[in-house]
Amino acid sequence: MAQMFVAGEWKPAKSGATYPVINPATEEVVDHVPLAGPEDVEEAVRAAKEAFPAWAKRDFEERGELLRKGIEILRAHREEVVETLTREQGKPLHEAQGEFDHLLHGLAYYADLATKIRGAYQPLPSRLGPSYGLVIKRPMGVVAAIVPWNFPLTLMGTKIGPALVAGNTVVVKPASTTPLAALKVVGYLNQAGLPPGVLNLITGAGKVVGEALVSHSEVRRVAFTGETATGRRILELSVPHFKRVTLELGGSDPVIVCSDADLDKAVRGVLIGRFWNAGQACLAAKRIYVFEDVYDAFVEKLLAGVARYEPGEGWVKAERPRIRIGPLHTAKQREEVLGQLQDALAKGGKLLYGGRIPEAREKGFFFMPTVVAEPAHDSRVVREETFGPLLPIWKVRDIDEAIRLANDSIYGLGSSIWTYNVKWIHKAAQEIEAGMTWVNQIHYGYDELPFGGVKQSGYGKEHGLEALEYYFETKSVVVGDLE
Repeated sequence: MAQMFVAGEWKPAKSGATYPVINPATEEVVDHVPLAGPEDVEEAVRAAKEAFPAWAKRDFEERGELLRKGIEILRAHREEVVETLTREQGKPLHEAQGEFDHLLHGLAYYADLATKIRGAYQPLPSRLGPSYGLVIKRPMGVVAAIVPWNFPLTLMGTKIGPALVAGNTVVVKPASTTPLAALKVVGYLNQAGLPPGVLNLITGAGKVVGEALVSHSEVRRVAFTGETATGRRILELSVPHFKRVTLELGGSDPVIVCSDADLDKAVRGVLIGRFWNAGQACLAAKRIYVFEDVYDAFVEKLLAGVARYEPGEGWVKAERPRIRIGPLHTAKQREEVLGQLQDALAKGGKLLYGGRIPEAREKGFFFMPTVVAEPAHDSRVVREETFGPLLPIWKVRDIDEAIRLANDSIYGLGSSIWTYNVKWIHKAAQEIEAGMTWVNQIHYGYDELPFGGVKQSGYGKEHGLEALEYYFETKSVVVGDLE
């Protein structure tokens, strides 16, 4: 049985309670983990608080070096972590390998930034005598890193990387259904020599452990990735103590395919953008708007690509030209996608491909990749986040209609446009209401660029130099009496 990692030690829940982690491809138990309670949260936060003063005073370069050492230890255990991720989350091995590599890249990015953190110098008016000002950056304290189940490694790394190099201590709360690979990563990072209490991980139910962690008076910073409703609850819990919060929430990313697009490249981008991780990604391509003069050609190429996907266990490689697509993560997730599809068809959509559970799949939460054309714009596939392999597509007259429909959503996380027309590129970049716009490229979160949403997709940034700022308190210092 797996255990939690608190204060430098592997520990069970104080109650002794455990719960099973289920393989979504087989519905079998992968392992059991501790079912933590508020008393376990208290211990983890206390450990992080006690470790904070010494860690905050640690040389920036040393903090970066410890993170680099942890990266090398992780690299030596790549196969073990990747296999665990596939078993508990459901994604194919090659996707799990990509996520692991992305984790290491992101951690290395922040390790390299450790020695490049700078403040500012400001000459001041002399009415009170000669003086100058300094802007210095101080770590905040205990950070709660709350991680979702769809990318449990990379979305943990985007939080612990900047938090640790900035001098904070961290308590990680992974999704209750995907704690195992995250536990391995935290364990190996601690093997690099992190002082006890600097990086902790507790497992359990979000409504118990997550809420106790977010509302704890000693937690100064909350970094959350997940659905919008949960983000709203986190804000409610954070307000009494005025915590600094960043929220990377749901999305309904639009893709615009223009008349001059390279259709082969656009189709490939949409296929990866929609069906990677069985469509379970916040920044997935979720609504496709295609100029009418290339619509038929685009749809023909798209359906040919969709037909290559073969649902199956993530550890079994598909034979070429087939492409493996794993199961949805839970039975509830599959039911939600099926309900969204039925609503789309009831509101005028035409089923072009899929729309069913694969044949001979009695176990596992599999669902065929699905394409539906022209559902009403008030259907659930537009109004809600579609977290699964369900792709709606519409025909549009021009760039103005495409952008109008793209913005007709409560979400504003990512977006993309496929064109070589510089005016259309400029228009999309300026007018699409989203935190990021990709041009002629798949939806991919680069560690080097800030990433976050607008509207009900949240606020604050992860990735990039900008993410570091959310883990510092900026303090002004005035130095006077200089005559």
